[in-house]
Amino acid sequence: MTAAPTAPPQPHAAAAGPTTSSSNVRAWTVTALLVVFMMVNFADKSVLGLAADEIRADLHLSATQFGLVNGAFFLLFSVAAVVVGLAADRVSPKLLLVLMALLWSVAQVPAAIGGGLAVLIGSRVFLGAAEGPAFPVAQQATLAWFPNHRRNLPGALITLGVTLGVIVSAPGLSWVIQHHGWRMALWVLAGVGLVWAAVWAVFGADGRHQIGTAGANTRAERAAAQVPYRRILTSRTWIGATVAYFTSYWTVALMLVWMPSYLRNGLGYTADEAGTVVIAPWTIGAVALLAQAGITGWLMRRGTGSRRARGWVGGALLALGAVCCLALPLVDGSTARTVLVALGFGLGGSYAAVAATSVAELSPPSRSGGTLGVMNAVVTAAGLAAPAVVGALVDAQGSDGYQSAIVLSGLLLTVGAAASFWLVDPARDIARLSA
Repeated sequence: MTAAPTAPPQPHAAAAGPTTSSSNVRAWTVTALLVVFMMVNFADKSVLGLAADEIRADLHLSATQFGLVNGAFFLLFSVAAVVVGLAADRVSPKLLLVLMALLWSVAQVPAAIGGGLAVLIGSRVFLGAAEGPAFPVAQQATLAWFPNHRRNLPGALITLGVTLGVIVSAPGLSWVIQHHGWRMALWVLAGVGLVWAAVWAVFGADGRHQIGTAGANTRAERAAAQVPYRRILTSRTWIGATVAYFTSYWTVALMLVWMPSYLRNGLGYTADEAGTVVIAPWTIGAVALLAQAGITGWLMRRGTGSRRARGWVGGALLALGAVCCLALPLVDGSTARTVLVALGFGLGGSYAAVAATSVAELSPPSRSGGTLGVMNAVVTAAGLAAPAVVGALVDAQGSDGYQSAIVLSGLLLTVGAAASFWLVDPARDIARLSA
């Protein structure tokens, strides 16, 4: 987020000589493959949102029912994230990743073949269980190729894969849905998952750097390596990063599930237009992620601590997103509202890299997979609640329910920004864990 080698980590693995040119190439090759991994992951997540109106018409679903279907994706998502996150401290991430990709493809098949609401729910629950550990394990596998001071960019790129997955797939999947049906889109995603698994099996590899307290060379570091999970999970940094990431993920869930419907039914875009406009918040999020990585890296190279370089920069993104969401009722016209929603959700949904790198810095090597997995489990509970809450608002208020949902998101992002500013300080909590 080696992070999870098959053999116990060696005390001086992180300092095993200078980085060679070939290992550097391998590190970025693995990073590129894992960016694509996250692209496939979020294309899988976004497909139902892109086909929301078609699925609701085909299966005769209310907005609340459709929200519950999408929430079902997260029913086992969090449990799987914890279980596999803990396993990632002992099992090769390369093996875990290829197994996950294969299971994603299998999960698409039942709903792609046919069936009604029950089949769709079962398929999404299975897919959610298979995808739950994806982000923490991908972060762990990537960051294990880089020392701490070089992790901001690769960590951001893995998160960028989330946005690129929607940006790249949304127009193509929308076209498939409009011309060949939403079930054909599931077949396409199943095939893409199989191709990635085959490529990763050949070119994937586990990294050599430990995550967290590097090297365990001092008495304090050796003590930190034995710290129980309980102390890490009750640290202010872990709590602050998790709360902030939860509010950020709330907006991500709404972008995945309800943004296309809001564009079509709330702002009057056609299906084809919505399939293009929907990439706007994801594009803004991608730019925000790269900017955050650049600013954070620059600050840390100048000696700025993680509290400001990560916690404050990430908190600023959430605060800006909150302002845009809360301003929505103050403007009229579809263009102005599209701009505010794109900025609010794009900026608000870009906290994941800050959360992952902050927790990775905090955690000792033997605890990184578990702490990242538990964080992901708590955070993605937002994906279980957000679609159902918005569905209920839409059923109760009609198209005005979308605006209420966006304002609610702004309030949550305000809480997340405060948590990031006030609580995230890895250096302080590392010292406390080592005491």
